[in-house]
Amino acid sequence: QVQLVESGGGLVQAGGSLRLSCAASGRPISPYHMGWFRQAPGKERQFVGAISSSAYSAYYADSVKGRFTISRDNAKNTVYLQMNSLKPEDTAVYYCAARSSGYSLMRTYGGDYWGQGTQVTVSS
Repeated sequence: QVQLVESGGGLVQAGGSLRLSCAASGRPISPYHMGWFRQAPGKERQFVGAISSSAYSAYYADSVKGRFTISRDNAKNTVYLQMNSLKPEDTAVYYCAARSSGYSLMRTYGGDYWGQGTQVTVSS
């Protein structure tokens, strides 16, 4: 079992930045591909981006490409989501996920393990 806990959410003005963290426990995350998702009120969960277990590659949703960056520190068992140039439409609960295989499948199928989420609110 992998337990994931997100932190770093909050209220920020449009154009600002936030960095979310996802701290894992229970097992090392080094073998896992890690992803970030978000869900706005009344909307379905949306893929944000993913990073491979090796950290050699990452891919993002078009809506955040160029503004958001995922990174990981396996020594700290933590994954990060750096969010810049935030927009009101980025307002959502953000979740991290861990997937044991199928890196490219993260976008469609999500993870094997999920965190509880952290709220991000971007004011205009």
